[in-house]
Formats: sequence, structure tokens, C-alpha cells
Amino acid sequence: MPQLPEDIIDRLTQMERRIQALSTAVNTRPAMNEVTDGALNVKLPNGTSVLQVGKWDEDEEKHEYGVALRRQTGELALALFNGSGSATTRQVLRLYDSYLHEIFSDDITAGGLARPWLAMLPPQDVTPVRWPQTTSTAWTTIARSYNPIWQPRMRLQMETRVVGTGATGEVKVVVDSATQFGATVAAGSVFDVTDTLVSDMTTRFGTTAKIEIQARVVGTGTVFAQPMLMYGTQS
Repeated sequence: MPQLPEDIIDRLTQMERRIQALSTAVNTRPAMNEVTDGALNVKLPNGTSVLQVGKWDEDEEKHEYGVALRRQTGELALALFNGSGSATTRQVLRLYDSYLHEIFSDDITAGGLARPWLAMLPPQDVTPVRWPQTTSTAWTTIARSYNPIWQPRMRLQMETRVVGTGATGEVKVVVDSATQFGATVAAGSVFDVTDTLVSDMTTRFGTTAKIEIQARVVGTGTVFAQPMLMYGTQS
């Protein structure tokens, strides 16, 4: 007897069984938002890891868990792991710029910042006659400091004075004995400049910059200058 074709009822019945089977499989599938006893590693198509979360060491006695976030070009951007610690070891939080300079880390011993080291301007003398000064008519360095470079720009504010009958003067700031920082100001005005400290952060990061205040007088008199505020800032 020839086989009869399936009618529409048979086909609907088969489809219903298949839908039920698929629904059962979906509902019993393990949760995809949990990682147990292992690590989550998100990779680009080229194999570069951009996010690693979870177990950090194969040593079963350590059980350190951490986090690493990388840029899509592979450079480390954020890290929270020691690499050889235990489950009870405090981990340093580190942030990196795109050149792998460590621009931030916390102090796990005492709290607060470990890096960067932020220079603090000491309290300044407010009596002008005791400020750095010159009577020279040629540009003369009257104050100098050395500072670590953590940021590409700097703000420097200082007060200036000139004393002498009919005398005038000028004040300027020079970085590393070569580059003028901001414009030259007339003595007696406030120097308040935010400008580029170094042009190449790639090679200068973490190195020391020399900051010099130079002044000169026109006529017979004395020019004074005193820094009151100085800090690094972003580009």
C-alpha cells in the first residue's frame, strides 16, 4: 500500500513537539552571566584579550581573583591583581595611559594615593622685600625649583612688584633653561598662566623639569616675584 502524505494535522503536531523541545533546552541552559571556578576572558577576533575577570593564578593554594582591562590595541589600561598573591592579599588598583605609564595607583599600606606624587607648594612669604628679587637690567634667574612631570600642562600663579623711582621691570618663567612658559608680564602685575609644560609626554613622563623665574629691571630699582600657586593639569 503506498505511503500516504502527512496531512496538516500531523505536521502541526510535529512542530509543536519541536517547539516544546527547544523551549525545554533554553530553560535548562546554564546561566551565561555567571562564572564559577574560573575566569572570564573577552578577546578580539585577532586573539587580543581586552577584559579578564576572575581567577588569576593556576596555583590552587593562592586563589587570587583579579581584573585587567586592556585597550583594543592591547595596552593595559586598568589592573587589579598582584599576579602572585593570595585570596587575602590586598591588591593595588592601577591605571595606565596609552603608553603604559602608571598614572594612578592607591596605597594599600596606609590608604590614599601611591602615585602620582603630587608636589605641594610650601607656605610663601607675603612680605615683598623678602621675595626673590633682582636689580639687574639683564634677565636674571631669581628663583628655581625642580618638579616631577606627571601631567602635560601646568598652572603657575605668582605676584610681582617693582620698587624704584620711575623704574619698571619684567618677569617671565623658563622651563629647562630653554622654553618660555607663558608670556612675559610687567612687574607689578599678577602672572597667572596655564600652558604646556613639556611638548613630549612620551619621553618626559616621570622625569624632572626645571622651573625658573627670571626678572629684569628697566632703570634703577628692584623687581620682586613670588610664586603663590603651582600645579599640573591635563591637556
